[in-house]
Amino acid sequence: MSRKSKLLRFAELDSFANSFQCTDPDAQKVRRSDGTEFEAKGCWNKEVFGNSNPLIIELACGKGEYTVSLAQAHADINFIGIDIKGNRMHRGAKKGLALGLKNAAFLRIRIEWIMNHFGIGELSEIWITFPDPFLKNSKANRRLTSPMFLNRYKILLKKDGIAHLKTDSPELYAYTLETLKFYPGIQIITESENIDKDGLTKDDLAIQTYYEGMHRAEGKSIKYVSWKYQ
Repeated sequence: MSRKSKLLRFAELDSFANSFQCTDPDAQKVRRSDGTEFEAKGCWNKEVFGNSNPLIIELACGKGEYTVSLAQAHADINFIGIDIKGNRMHRGAKKGLALGLKNAAFLRIRIEWIMNHFGIGELSEIWITFPDPFLKNSKANRRLTSPMFLNRYKILLKKDGIAHLKTDSPELYAYTLETLKFYPGIQIITESENIDKDGLTKDDLAIQTYYEGMHRAEGKSIKYVSWKYQ
């Protein structure tokens, strides 16, 4: 994609009513499409969705397919897709508007900043869908299932809230299982090296992202693990 096309998508994303952004790592306010700002932490349901429904976020949402599909399947739950790649997120946000989804929103921030924008126990679930596995050991702390991130999820999730990882990376899957098993107070709910073989390709796990389609075309198996904090 040309730089001009990316800039056009960024500009259009900035105008979408279901899109929110923050580019300051120290700020707690996010910007609406009309240019106004509000402190979202602990206030997403009140400020954005106007209800008290459960709130679920998707990390590394990419083109937003999972967020949109989950919102379509669960009208009584609010969903927020999070990524820093605005030119990709643009597609999901635009589709959400076209479908008239009132329970889907998108937040453009670095995932490392989530503690700035969500409150203690504000989330019912967290989905991590095909994130960068950061295979180099020097970047292990950037993996979205590293202890640093697990600590944050524990704070943001409600009691009995669930976190999900869906990935094609055997390295990230193995790393995640090992990390979870040594993390105090975590209960693994489901683990699968191949969701098709294990008969898990149904309901929410049947949703496919653009990247999942690519991985499947290459013959890669899709792995999944879910957990909660006790």
